[in-house]
Amino acid sequence: MTVHLVRPASIDDPSRPSGGNVYDRRVADGLGATEHLSTATVPHGSLVLVDGLLSSPALLAETGRLRVVVLVHLPRREPWERALLRAVAGVVATSRWTRDWLVAAYGLDPERVLVAEPGVDPAPLAPGSVDGSALLCVGAVTALKGYDVLAAALRTLGDLEWSCRGVGATSIEPGLVAGVEDTVRLTGPMTRAELDVTYAEADLLVLASRAETYGMVVTEALARGVPVVASDIGGVREALGGAGVLVPPDDPDALAAALRRWLTDAGHRAEQRAAARVRRTTLTGWDRTVARVAEALETLR
Repeated sequence: MTVHLVRPASIDDPSRPSGGNVYDRRVADGLGATEHLSTATVPHGSLVLVDGLLSSPALLAETGRLRVVVLVHLPRREPWERALLRAVAGVVATSRWTRDWLVAAYGLDPERVLVAEPGVDPAPLAPGSVDGSALLCVGAVTALKGYDVLAAALRTLGDLEWSCRGVGATSIEPGLVAGVEDTVRLTGPMTRAELDVTYAEADLLVLASRAETYGMVVTEALARGVPVVASDIGGVREALGGAGVLVPPDDPDALAAALRRWLTDAGHRAEQRAAARVRRTTLTGWDRTVARVAEALETLR
């Protein structure tokens, strides 16, 4: 089966790394897909997987010419999206949470919304420090990723010893960057090798996002046995798989309380590290993700 994939032009741009780009690249390579930047170059009658970030009302017209399957990383929640997703051959969602949201919000046929959760690469176990003071946040510096919430929480912890590194693009919301760089040491985006080293040096991943359909950085941390404190939002609970600490989104006080406990309670740190290492053994690789996408396309063709 020939798979055509319509994906963002920025998929391999090192200055704009994202979970969606990583997912698309791993699926494209795993399937040996023919890649396109729009449906215009996809041959008539073909089965085509379209990244949902590129979907639009115009894609509806292509459903008469192509067998369209939309890959939904994050629901757009636009008025036209419901009509589009009801008209296409099917949907591949990147988490069970996303699938359930699409079925409930748009009235989609559950049989046509299939799930292929992101994989994760095996990684060496991070040793962790005695005091657990090395905090890490990975994601573009935006309000959606909750950097302002994280900074507000950290400002209440001035009586404790800690450092917090933020890894991700800083060019998207420069105003926000200016408001958090006094608290979070922003590095900008990193190469894969640089990020591997940074994870190895981290004690705790902190994800203060206001929206996540899964949270690939969660499983990247857990693959190294690094515990996680994260917003209880979207599919993050799925990614944690019973490990980690969840706090309400957009709540600096709750996040601060969770971080204070982590920094001051050695027994709690030991429990969280043990839970992360258990979860590490249950994570699946990208080969499983690719297989699930292939199965979905075969079902929906």
